[in-house]
Amino acid sequence: MPVALVTGASKGLGLALGTALAERGWDLVVDARDAAVLEAAARRLSAPGTRVRALPGSVTDPEHRAALVAEAWALGGLDLLAANASALGAAPLVPLARHPLDGLREALETNVVAALGLVQESLGLLRSAPAGAVLGISSDAAVEAYGTWGGYGSSKAALDQLLAVLAVEEPGLRVWAVDPGDMRTELYRAAVPLDDDSGRPLPAAVVPALLRLLDARPPSGRYAAPALLERS
Repeated sequence: MPVALVTGASKGLGLALGTALAERGWDLVVDARDAAVLEAAARRLSAPGTRVRALPGSVTDPEHRAALVAEAWALGGLDLLAANASALGAAPLVPLARHPLDGLREALETNVVAALGLVQESLGLLRSAPAGAVLGISSDAAVEAYGTWGGYGSSKAALDQLLAVLAVEEPGLRVWAVDPGDMRTELYRAAVPLDDDSGRPLPAAVVPALLRLLDARPPSGRYAAPALLERS
């Protein structure tokens, strides 16, 4: 069975992706900071024949990252690293003039530094996989200048560049940064609590775009989920 490591998998896009992979017969290593919520998610992800290893913790913790990759090795290897865990840096979002510097550091540590740490931990397994891939969840805020999204967007822009360089350095892997587009998630509600997000699609609507990457294995690069869905 192929093995995926999905961070931030207790809800939102991480849980939706994990669910789809489990339905396809993948084994999973998943994490989230809230142990109780993660345990409930792991029960949902467990399907007949699917092995799920759920480790609560923060991706900013080097020991936690090492434990996640060790669990993947114990399951037989690692075919997909999905860096989905994200931090806003400020909730609700605020203009850069009032953005807390510690919040920006948190966003960079979670969205960029931890992602690189996971890549470094898992490269040996990914290189050994028949079709190793790294998937980083980006944002349109990485390339568009939206008011109050400066801290979060700059961290996602840094993630995009990190993955672009990784693709050059690791030509044997597929390395994709994906902008999922608008989604109805707790992260968005925390970012803009007064906005009515009822019209935004649920994360499950984005998953077919991510699965298309795994099926078609297009070249490494940055992709927007809506465009991937149009090609389906």
